[in-house]
Amino acid sequence: MADRLPSVRKYVLLHDRKEKPTTRLPIECEYEEMLEANSPFFQFPDFDENTRATTFHTTGTTGHPKGVYFSHRQIVLHTLGIIAEYGGAPSQGRVHREDVYMPLTPMFHVHAWGSPYLYTMMGSKQVYPGRYAPEVLLELIAREGVTATHCVPTILQMLLSAPAGKDVDLSKLKMVVGGSAMPRALVRAALARGIDVYTGYGQSESCPMLTGVHLTSAHLTEDPEAQVGRRASAGLPAPLVDLRIVDEEMSDVPHDGETRGEIVARAPWLTMGYLNNPAASEQLWAGGYLHTGDVATWDADGYVHIVDRIKDIIKSGGEWISSIQVEDIISEKSGVVKAAVVAVKDAKWGERPMALVIVEPGFAGGSAQAAEEAIRAHVRTYVDKGVISKFAIPDRVMLVKELPLTSVGKVDKAALRERHLLDEAA
Repeated sequence: MADRLPSVRKYVLLHDRKEKPTTRLPIECEYEEMLEANSPFFQFPDFDENTRATTFHTTGTTGHPKGVYFSHRQIVLHTLGIIAEYGGAPSQGRVHREDVYMPLTPMFHVHAWGSPYLYTMMGSKQVYPGRYAPEVLLELIAREGVTATHCVPTILQMLLSAPAGKDVDLSKLKMVVGGSAMPRALVRAALARGIDVYTGYGQSESCPMLTGVHLTSAHLTEDPEAQVGRRASAGLPAPLVDLRIVDEEMSDVPHDGETRGEIVARAPWLTMGYLNNPAASEQLWAGGYLHTGDVATWDADGYVHIVDRIKDIIKSGGEWISSIQVEDIISEKSGVVKAAVVAVKDAKWGERPMALVIVEPGFAGGSAQAAEEAIRAHVRTYVDKGVISKFAIPDRVMLVKELPLTSVGKVDKAALRERHLLDEAA
């Protein structure tokens, strides 16, 4: 790529190998050598707090990646907001300065969810793994006494299923899960290992915190399944977040747990727009609120429940089908490892749901046809219970060995839609 990077002024070699790797790039210096050659003391210049501090790009799971940016003031306020949210919890999910923090999401993904700033401010011990391999992560959790972390559902699933983790004590671990929907089956599996698992909701444009789940003392005495539902929800708006769920006219939807609308928000730390993209920036802030593109409901207790991304909702005839809800239902089936549901075009209904499922070896006797029938029958039981419409039963169930992931470990639905659109065209 060097020939296509005319603005690069110098190259610094960064590696963790025993031998220096060879490269055709004009390397100016090696990172560790550069550090050793300079003084550990640095006089930081004073500058306006509204100076831009960070710029990064969204993962582009529902469209082209867009650049977002934040000022030093916004990051400080976001850090104070996190400590108010997580430090104010009575017990479940509560953070403190004696926590040992290790991120399980990449640092480039929305400031590692702002957590490094939080734990630096509190003076907590921090552990950085380098490689996100299950055996490395589990060994560090055990050796360093890690108590606080965050990840996407895919990473949690990877940790729980890793053979190296069967004898590792995870009971002291607090884990915030976000980035994509949290299946209830995965919540149960984490709780069974003693992990204090709960969700947080936000996005690249929001720095990222918008909501969080922290159960009250009364909630912790509830029926276990009710606790699972709360932990899998998006939770309550965080301090200083003005969050609304609105219809197309920007009118608030009722707190009935059923009426759907788009999440819009205002907070001191939200990006002011997209880098060099004024048209998209204007659309992002239409009506004076940041539009998240996420469809959700409020329940009577004020908890937010994500239904789907606007671009991921399946429109089949007159029915709106939540891909997240169908994925969660399929994940409840014993022997299912992971599921992704996307829309495929249909001549009669416009769109129909298609499920791509990873299963354990020997599922349904090892027969693909029997597996498809078993999964569809499982979804049908939720139709009989009145949980979903019969239109939500996938027309096609495809067993796969893996699902395409973004750079941060989320299922890349844009890639899945494009792949199966090409399959149909072929």
